[in-house]
Amino acid sequence: MTTAHASAGHPHQPRLTRPDGTPVRVLVVDDEPNLTELLSSALRLEGMDVSAAHDGVSAVRTARATAPDAVLLDVMLPDTDGFAVLRRLRVLDDRMPVLFLTARDAVEDRVAGLTAGGDDYVTKPFSLEEVVARLRGLLRRRGAVTDAESAVIVVGDLTLDEDAHEVWRAGEEIRLTATEYELLRYFMRNPRRVLSKAQILDRVWNYDFGGQANIVELYVSYLRRKIDRGRDPMIHTLRGVGYTLKPARNAGAAHG
Repeated sequence: MTTAHASAGHPHQPRLTRPDGTPVRVLVVDDEPNLTELLSSALRLEGMDVSAAHDGVSAVRTARATAPDAVLLDVMLPDTDGFAVLRRLRVLDDRMPVLFLTARDAVEDRVAGLTAGGDDYVTKPFSLEEVVARLRGLLRRRGAVTDAESAVIVVGDLTLDEDAHEVWRAGEEIRLTATEYELLRYFMRNPRRVLSKAQILDRVWNYDFGGQANIVELYVSYLRRKIDRGRDPMIHTLRGVGYTLKPARNAGAAHG
């Protein structure tokens, strides 16, 4: 049975992220492998970090390991029903949004799903666009933001306010030049990603790689002096590959 279909001409929407700029995490739970893969692929195209499970036990185990921001949950599972799984998930996180997937369209089944604590439901067969739209709505309620509106970026104890052009680390303001600021913003919008010198040149200096790697090294060293001096380092060099920014090991909550 075809349980999902894609519609042509769906415009790509701004990527949703967590408030710290990292991808939102979604758990897809369905016992049909083809459907799970289809949903997972559609959500990854939206920039989401997707995990999958095919039964209730593995769903709870995966949720415990990945702490998803939202769950797509099939009502009919081989070992239990989605309502029982939902009760287990709510113990882990009582605010975790859950979107039920159900082949049943009887009103009482929909009511049962929402009464059990589900936040929304879609009935099979459904369009991928409908699932994505419903899920985005739930994630926004949970606090996810789009790239375009995320004016404050937080990585560990480092905060960058794009509107005020201010940078803080552990509550202390850090003054940067315009170029240092653009470089840091690029790092903070791509936390934990290894960025090559060519990528950095292209994004921050807007010209192609051509023997100018030393300017990247120079500005990374300037940034390190201001961001990392006297603190656990956040900017790391992968020799021959590039640079990455990630939270310091003992970073506390962000301030400022």
